[in-house]
Amino acid sequence: MAEEILVGDLVAEFLQAAGVTTAFGVVSVHNIPMLDGIGRRNAIRFVPSRGEMGAGHMADAYARGNGGLGVAFTSTGPGAANITGPLVEAVFAGSPMLHLTGQTATGNIDKRQGAVHDVVDQLGMLESTSKTAFRVRSAESALGTLMQAARAAMTPPMGPVSVEIPIDIQRTKIPRPELLDSLKIAPPAPDAGDAASLDLIAEKLLKSKRPLLWTGNGAKFARGAVQRFIDMGIPLITSGLGRGVIPETDPMVIGAFNAVPRVEAYYKTVDCMLIAGSRVRGQETRDLSVELPSNRIQIDIDPAANGRTYSSSLFHVGDAGAALNALADRLEGKLSTSQAYRDEMVQLKKDVHADYKKTLGVYADFAEQLRKAMPDDAMFVRDITKSHTTWGYRLFPILSPETNIYPVGAAIGPGFQLGMGAALGSGKKTVAMTGDGGFFLNLGEIWTAVQENIDCCILVMNDQQYGVIKDIQSAMYGERHFFADPVGPPLDKLAELAGMPYFKVSDGAKFGETVAEALKVNGPTMVEVDMVNIGEFPRYFVPPPYAAKT
Repeated sequence: MAEEILVGDLVAEFLQAAGVTTAFGVVSVHNIPMLDGIGRRNAIRFVPSRGEMGAGHMADAYARGNGGLGVAFTSTGPGAANITGPLVEAVFAGSPMLHLTGQTATGNIDKRQGAVHDVVDQLGMLESTSKTAFRVRSAESALGTLMQAARAAMTPPMGPVSVEIPIDIQRTKIPRPELLDSLKIAPPAPDAGDAASLDLIAEKLLKSKRPLLWTGNGAKFARGAVQRFIDMGIPLITSGLGRGVIPETDPMVIGAFNAVPRVEAYYKTVDCMLIAGSRVRGQETRDLSVELPSNRIQIDIDPAANGRTYSSSLFHVGDAGAALNALADRLEGKLSTSQAYRDEMVQLKKDVHADYKKTLGVYADFAEQLRKAMPDDAMFVRDITKSHTTWGYRLFPILSPETNIYPVGAAIGPGFQLGMGAALGSGKKTVAMTGDGGFFLNLGEIWTAVQENIDCCILVMNDQQYGVIKDIQSAMYGERHFFADPVGPPLDKLAELAGMPYFKVSDGAKFGETVAEALKVNGPTMVEVDMVNIGEFPRYFVPPPYAAKT
């Protein structure tokens, strides 16, 4: 007679077979059978977050830093609702993430009977905030549904997938599927796309004298292919999430300076822009107002990306890395830009960096100090702060793509939770830079860091205000700074209470060396940067052209 197991145990076995080694979440009445299976098997590390929001952000960054599947568990109803923000962020970031949640018993679903955690159309809520969502409708179909969900999460364009499993199904025994012994979950093989289309793109590029390559998230791991274009003398611009495909120390890598005056002037001289694996989002192009080169070619795995932001003269459907390699095969030995053009790009980068540093006041060398303090392979995770949006987003040199993690959806608050997930996913030293306002939003997760001894330095840029919001209020709302001064605990006392080593920077010249000292500690640390004492961060917000002061 075949061995019988609970569906809850099936979930645990499935995750192990799929290569999952760490999961995050909050134990609750509607997920106990699954987490009990994980606990008894003792093959997967379960990180108990202090809230479902924290668990979701940790799983997201774990996937980004690890390259595998990030997994988060929540309860049903309010618990599932608490992870919707992280799911939205994971959609923006294209993170392969599996969200497993419970559900009330099958007979109670969507009947408004007042069952515990009863939420009408929870599946609809999850579908609207995930790449897609599934409900396990019978014990017998559980494994197939889980396999379908994991593959959907890992199929480009990747994203978070939610699966709800009713509590009665979790408690049901079924014969153990033999498939578990040979299960393999992997993304599909990269497809370069239609050969004739690639031939046409190659023809257009061969006619170009001043080409430019723009890569994004979909091409960020295509280092070999992108390097071939740089070797042909084609400079590189990236989206924020595409940074590090080539180390940004390379003089031909302009990086994420895609909407600054010198670069915008340069666009007018480009005769062909090749965009690979990037949405060319409004957030990076001043709400799509930046004038890009008129001759644009776009490569994307998603056909729906055609014309979504900017139009293109030619749109090619294919995996960005595979397509770039196929194009390089067609171009090498035939395309090479002039030395004068290459020298011009090297000088452009120097000028752009010099201009940008002038806007940062006393913080002009913070990117340089921090890069020197951190190991080359350290994870650089940020929250939405003025420090991230300026020098962290553009000037700090990113050396590899997996080390570049931040809230792509521009939400405030998830920075140090993303940092914890990145540290666990990568096993590398991690700096998580956040502002004081964002840090206070999810304060409880510092006890997760302490309990799990996560090797993450929480870098709190403390200006004692919502600095970004105040800049917007100053620029657009007549200097009226309503509700932008959050009060929080003294960070030294907080760190002491949590049992976390604490460091403070009151002199900007000692920023890097202080972070370097904190990074010598194995485990969580906190570094407070006293921006009030160091000096005011220069205003940088410029109102969009349609905005009017009121």
